[in-house]
Amino acid sequence: MAAYAALVSLMHIIDTIEHHHSPPISIHKQQLESLTQIITFLQEFLDGYKSPVADGDEADPLEMRIADAAYAAEDAIESHIVDVIKLGRSTSNEVSFFYEDLQQVIEEMNVIKKEAMEIAAEAQQQRKVSLTHAGSLTSSSNVKESMMVGFDDVQLQLLDWLTGGNCKRQFIPIVGMGGIGKTTLARHIFEHALVKENFDIRAWTTISQTYNVRETLSQVLHQVTGNLGSDLSEEDLGEKLYKYLLCRSRYLIILDDMWSVEVWEKMMVFFPDKNDGSRIVVTTRLSNLATELTNSNSIDMRFLDDVSSWSLFSETVFGGEGFPLQLEEIGKKIMGKCKGLPLSIVVIGGFLAKSELTLEYWEHIEENLSTIVNFENDEYCLRVLKLSYDHLPAYLKPCFLYMGMFGEDEKIRVAELMRLWVSEGFLKPIINKSLETIANEYLKELVDRNLILVHELGKLGNIKFCRMHDLLRDLSFQEAEKQRFYYVLGQDCPRGINSQRRIVIPRSTSDKTVRDALQLLFTRSFICHYVTVPQLLDFRFLRTLTTYKCIGEYSEENVFQSVNLRYLSVAVLREGFQIPSSISLLWNLHTLIVLSLRELTAPVEIWNMHQLKHIEFAGGGMYLPDPPSGHSDDIVIMENLETLKEVVDFNLNEGVVKRIPNIKKL
Repeated sequence: MAAYAALVSLMHIIDTIEHHHSPPISIHKQQLESLTQIITFLQEFLDGYKSPVADGDEADPLEMRIADAAYAAEDAIESHIVDVIKLGRSTSNEVSFFYEDLQQVIEEMNVIKKEAMEIAAEAQQQRKVSLTHAGSLTSSSNVKESMMVGFDDVQLQLLDWLTGGNCKRQFIPIVGMGGIGKTTLARHIFEHALVKENFDIRAWTTISQTYNVRETLSQVLHQVTGNLGSDLSEEDLGEKLYKYLLCRSRYLIILDDMWSVEVWEKMMVFFPDKNDGSRIVVTTRLSNLATELTNSNSIDMRFLDDVSSWSLFSETVFGGEGFPLQLEEIGKKIMGKCKGLPLSIVVIGGFLAKSELTLEYWEHIEENLSTIVNFENDEYCLRVLKLSYDHLPAYLKPCFLYMGMFGEDEKIRVAELMRLWVSEGFLKPIINKSLETIANEYLKELVDRNLILVHELGKLGNIKFCRMHDLLRDLSFQEAEKQRFYYVLGQDCPRGINSQRRIVIPRSTSDKTVRDALQLLFTRSFICHYVTVPQLLDFRFLRTLTTYKCIGEYSEENVFQSVNLRYLSVAVLREGFQIPSSISLLWNLHTLIVLSLRELTAPVEIWNMHQLKHIEFAGGGMYLPDPPSGHSDDIVIMENLETLKEVVDFNLNEGVVKRIPNIKKL
């Protein structure tokens, strides 16, 4: 969520100033303590906060107030940094103005904190009541569940595990992203004649995200005995269920859409192991949860291939009738955009089944597919996928939303993604772990939750490239726009986006729109997929600039004087261009990537940039001069530097080695 990311980012700036080798400014001690205390409280509050705002186009007002207050504090701090660095000094008047601006923000954050404390207290009082009435989540596969196309192999495998000769009680997870057919497969198996014949007792229950173990046990007990046990405690219900199952023949329990290992740990003791072939099937979106449940059999649901996708699409649209020849070509284009996700195919197919059977109309549908998917998904598709997003812990939501900033079907280099996450400042530090390590753990967690897809593995088994399913990317767009997390430019630059913190510039953007966008003074990040980039202005607040794949001209009057930059990725083709010595003013630059068709020369001042972690020069390479000599006390040790690539004639002498003690890639 944008609010949580804003708080972590603000705390990151404060920590960086406190621990910097040569901090550009200082913050008054009392203000520092107040800010830290408020930020810490609000972070903890958001960790457990459930927004009362129903699904819709509007963000939660309280969350947006928190985000705006954190942004205001960032603006005050970073604006003061710019003034101090560019003047080379700090006057008493400037310090006084900075103190007043920051104090005003602190007072507003205090008001928000008091409201949050009241909400937290009220939520604590109502928690028992809320759990009692939480109920069971409606089945996520309520669209034509009778269809089971393309999963014959996994259905046969699951039948074999359920009815095979192994007498020991077994847990069988069915794992996959939302909408991929987990519940549909489980429902088919549950109603299969062979399963009905093999199991004397069958029970199905869907686990709520705000789970209530007592209510879940009550539902299972009701299905196997006909008795709700509404007056019994959780322990008594579990004991009654255990005794009933113990005295009967083999049972099959299906726990649909499980979100937490904690639920399983509380329930598993009530399912006896009688060595009679009883089975428990669990559907889940969480791969790591499946690992916790069992070390043996599990079903990993995959996307449908083209043949199966077409069969499902045809069956959904026309039932047993043949597919009209004049619609086949456009039908296959529409089906291809569903990318093998069964729920998407069924939703689109269901929409077309009720539409005009004309080539012109279907071409219109294909051109506007995203709009139609989103309209239908108010009831079906995106609502199902949004459950996965809603259930994410607060620290993962900004990482998921950020993925939508990349292009459709783009394979995303993980090393680049990790560095961008770090530069954005929304990764919460963990003691004894680098931010890159935290970013990698977050990525793996999103992969385990089936929200990010692995595209390619490296030689050592690490994730080298990842990607995002189009529907999940659409979901990230919706949530990001609602929360003002980032904005993707269209054919014009509308009013009201001057306060956007992140701007994505697609390839199709017009020159005028780009010029207008580049005047957005409060923007922190530009992710540019644009082919040509006009002259950039001097951004006071610019934090991340990615124009690596673009053609542009950069002079020392603009980009290399944006002193708050953390991530700079540029392509320079202008004859005679050299990186200016003013780059040393970029006090918090982490990553520098420069593409040039000819050899460039770096200024000697680059050896004084304490925060640099990654330096990469591509194309013609870069000549790096020897570091300045001086007294040992004056030498800057670049202890953060890990990557140094494409350096021409690098003089790796003893003095240089001492300056870069933690280099990993050279």
